[in-house]
Amino acid sequence: MSQHSELELCVGQLEQRLGSLGEALRLHHADAVESEAAALQRALVAAVDQLRHGARAGRLPASLRQRLALASAQVVTQREALARASAALDRAIEVLLPSATPRSAYSAAGLSERPARPGMLQA
Repeated sequence: MSQHSELELCVGQLEQRLGSLGEALRLHHADAVESEAAALQRALVAAVDQLRHGARAGRLPASLRQRLALASAQVVTQREALARASAALDRAIEVLLPSATPRSAYSAAGLSERPARPGMLQA
C-alpha cells in the first residue's frame, strides 16, 4: 500500500470517528461519547504517525490537507459544544444543589474562594 493511500485511510478513519463522536454528543449518550472519544484518540495517533511519515516522504496532496483542515475544524466545534454543555450542566447542578456555605468571593470559575466569616462586612 502506498504512503498516500495509508494516509488517506487514516484520515478517513479520523473523519468517521469525528462523525460518530458528533452523533453521540448530539444524542447526549454518555457511554457512546466516552467510547467514541477513545476511538478518536486512537485514530488521531495513527493519523499523526502517518503524517510524520508522509512529511518525510514528500509533500501532502492538497485534498488531504483540506480534509485534515476540515477535521481540525470539527474537533474545535465539538470541543466548544462539549464545553457549553458542561457549563450548562454545572449551572443546573448549582441551582439544584446549592452550596451549604455562603459565598463571599468568586474565582474565575465562579466558585467561592473563601468562606464567609462572622463579623465580615458583605456587600
